[in-house]
Amino acid sequence: MILMEGEGDVKSFRFFFYIAMIVILNLIPLKAFAYSYGNPNEEAVAEAYKQMKEKLNEQPPNFASAKEIFETVKKEIDMHMGPEPSKAVLAAIEDKDRQAVVENMEKILVLNIARRLENIEKNFDQYDTSKRLLAKAFATYEALSPVIQGKDPSLDKQLRTEFDKALQSLGNPGLFGVGEKKSDINVFKKSKETILTTLQKQFGLKSVKIGHFSESATEKPDAVQKKEWTDLSKAKNWIPLIVIAVVILGAALIYVRRRKRA
Repeated sequence: MILMEGEGDVKSFRFFFYIAMIVILNLIPLKAFAYSYGNPNEEAVAEAYKQMKEKLNEQPPNFASAKEIFETVKKEIDMHMGPEPSKAVLAAIEDKDRQAVVENMEKILVLNIARRLENIEKNFDQYDTSKRLLAKAFATYEALSPVIQGKDPSLDKQLRTEFDKALQSLGNPGLFGVGEKKSDINVFKKSKETILTTLQKQFGLKSVKIGHFSESATEKPDAVQKKEWTDLSKAKNWIPLIVIAVVILGAALIYVRRRKRA
């Protein structure tokens, strides 16, 4: 009978321990283990560009499908860049001018990168927000990268290096100060200037200045807000982990005492 009770205690303890470990592992964010661009959750406008290009590469070009795809991001483009970019794309589609459609979409992507980088500078002290925006900017550049590579592979490599420098410039809050790296906004500004000046020249834009957007006001980063409580660089977020650890320790002590009594 005592043996059976002991076996039951062991099984109960193991079950509770495994559940607790699963909870802990889910509480710890990936950024506690790695330092990278993170998951950009895809950039809708960049994805639309790639899909539109596929449709326009069909023989004959499928302008109807390209228009349907564009309509899925038109509202976002109008909100952040004004109506002119959308008018240019839709006019080119109406004229069945494949090259004009692609070129106008590429210009929109450059403006989108400018928008993201501009908002990083405005929110530079907000690590999670800035890192997320940089990931989206880089995801947008990835869509343009084949065009740059086709013209000048070394330039594509240079731009990727600048994105890496921008990422490093954000620093890292670390974990309770461990692994902390200070940010440097001046380094970021230099990389931002190089990226935007180069893209402006490559894609023939008169300017990359946009006056119709404000990421901090209209695009509150919900993903960052929802994950804020899992930021282990903040002491308050260790409370759930400490509670779980105490419960596990308590269960272990109870188990040991019962074993001794047995």
